[in-house]
Amino acid sequence: MAEAQLFGLQDEFSCSMCLDIFSDPVSLSCGHSFCLKCLTDYWDQSQVCSCPQCRHTFTTRPELHRNTVLNEVIKKLKKMPISPPPSPPPSSENYAGLSDMECDICTEKTFRAVKSCLTCMASFCQTHLQPHYEAAALKHHKLTDPDRNLKEKLCAKHQKSLEIYCKTDKICICPICGVTEHNGHKMVELETERKEKQKHLGATLSEIRRRVEERKKTLKDTRRVMEQIKISAEEEIQECKKSFNDLIDCIEETCRKLTKRIREQEKIEMEKAEGVMEQLEKEIGELKRKDAEMRDLLETKDHIHFLQTFSSLCVLPADGDSLIFTVTADFSSEDLRKELSSLIKILEKINQGVIMTLTPPVVCSGCDPPVLQSPEPHSREDFLQYACSLTFDPNTTHRHLCLSEKNRKVTCGWTENHYPDHPDRFDRWCQVLCREVLTGTCCYWEVECSGDYMAIGVAYKGLSRKGNGLECHLGSNNMSWSLSWSYSQYSVHFNNKKTEISAPYGPRIGMYLDCHAGSLSFYRITDTMTLLHRFNASFTEPLYAGFWLQGDSSATLSCLKP
Repeated sequence: MAEAQLFGLQDEFSCSMCLDIFSDPVSLSCGHSFCLKCLTDYWDQSQVCSCPQCRHTFTTRPELHRNTVLNEVIKKLKKMPISPPPSPPPSSENYAGLSDMECDICTEKTFRAVKSCLTCMASFCQTHLQPHYEAAALKHHKLTDPDRNLKEKLCAKHQKSLEIYCKTDKICICPICGVTEHNGHKMVELETERKEKQKHLGATLSEIRRRVEERKKTLKDTRRVMEQIKISAEEEIQECKKSFNDLIDCIEETCRKLTKRIREQEKIEMEKAEGVMEQLEKEIGELKRKDAEMRDLLETKDHIHFLQTFSSLCVLPADGDSLIFTVTADFSSEDLRKELSSLIKILEKINQGVIMTLTPPVVCSGCDPPVLQSPEPHSREDFLQYACSLTFDPNTTHRHLCLSEKNRKVTCGWTENHYPDHPDRFDRWCQVLCREVLTGTCCYWEVECSGDYMAIGVAYKGLSRKGNGLECHLGSNNMSWSLSWSYSQYSVHFNNKKTEISAPYGPRIGMYLDCHAGSLSFYRITDTMTLLHRFNASFTEPLYAGFWLQGDSSATLSCLKP
C-alpha cells in the first residue's frame, strides 16, 4: 500500500531549483521548500533575499533550519524500493492513432505515448517508460503528459523546466534564469500568472462574444436594409420606366400631331401657291395675246383700221389678286423650339443624376446605414452650401504657434508663447486642431496658406498630444488624414503612408468631408476647382480639422458664411 501511495510522487519531493530529490530540505515561511545548498547559493548571488518560487521578499536574511519531517520522508522514499504499476500487455488498442502522439522509441509497431520526459526531450509508450521508474539515473527526470512541443517547455539556455514567469520581460524562464539574468525583476509562478491572464482572457472572450452578437444583429439589420433597398430600387425603376414610357408615348403622340398639323398647313399653302401659279399663267397668256395684237396694229398700213381698233387694244387688263398674294414658306416656331430645348435640358439633368436624390429606406440600429449618396458637388457654388465656420482651439495650440484674427489665423514662429498647461495641448509637434467638431452629413471649408512646408487635414479627438512619436503627428497614424506640401510639392498621408501628387501649387485649399459616404476630398481653388486627392475611409468617430506648420508658415481659415 505504501509503495502504491509513494509511486509517482518523486516529482513532489523534488527541489524546483535543481529538479532533483531534496537534499537537506529547508522550508521558508511562505511554505516553499528547497535544498539547503540550492537556496544558499541563490541568496549568495542575489542582492535581496526572496523565495525563488513565489518571489516573496524577506527584509532580513532568515536563518535556515532543516525541515525534519520532510527530511525523514525523503530518507524513507530513497530506501523504499518503488516499483511502477504493472504495464498492460501490448494490444491493438495501444497502437498510436492518427490523433495520438507516437512513442519516440518504438521502431516496428508504434505505440501511443503515455508520458513525455522534459529531460530526455522524448515521449514514451508504457513499455519504454519503465526505465524511468526503475533506473536510479532516470527517476529524477521530469515527466509530463504527452506533449508535442517539448522544446517549448525547456529553457533553451539551461535545459531546465520553465517554472517561473517574468512579468518584467513577459517571458517564461527557468529558476536559473531567474537568478542569473532576471535578478530584481518581478517574477511569479506560472500558475499565478495564468490565473491573472485567464481573467483577462475571460473578459476579452466576453467582449468578443458581445461583439459577435452585436455584429450578428448588425448583419441581420443590414440584410433587411439590403432587401428593402432592392425592393425600393425595383419599385423606383418600374415607376421611372412607366413615367418614361408615358413620356415617350406623349412625345410620339405630340410629334405625330405636330407633323400632321405642319403637313396640313403645308397643303393649304401649296394649294394657295398652285392657285397663284394658275392665275399667273392665265394672265401671262392674256398679256402675250395682247402683245401680239398690238404688234400687228403697229405694223398695219390701214389708217382707218388702226384708229378704229386703237381704243380697244390700248387699254391694259386689270392686275389680279395674285400680284398681292404672299405664300408662307417658313414653318419654324421659336416658342416651340424653346419649349423643346427646355425639355431636353431637363432630360439631360436626369441623365446626369443632378436632380436625383436617393435616401436610405431604413436606419440600422447600432450601425451606420448603407447610404446611396448623391454625386459630389460640381461647382464652388454647390460646395458653399455645405460651408462651415471654423476657428482654432487655443487649448490644443503648440507654444510655437501664434493665433490671431479672432482665432482664424495661425502662424509658426521661433518665439515660444506662454500658453497655460492643458492636457489637449500638443507639446512636441507644432500642430493645432479646430474647436468645432465636423458634424452633419457634409462639411466644406477653405484655407489660405503661405510658407514652404505645411500639412492640413482631419483627425479624431483621440489623437495623442504628448511626445514626438508618429502617434501624435497628423497623417502618420490611423487616426488622422492629411495633405501636405514641401516647396510646392503635394503629397497625402495616412497611417504613415505617403503618396506623391503631381499638380500645380495653389495657396488656397478647399476640403470637402462626407462622413456618411466615407470620403475626404482636397481641392486646389483658383478660377476653377481642381481635385488633388480623395480619401475613402470608414470614419468611426467625430472629426476635427487639424494643421501642422513648420518654419514661417501660416494658415488662415476663410470665412465662407455671412
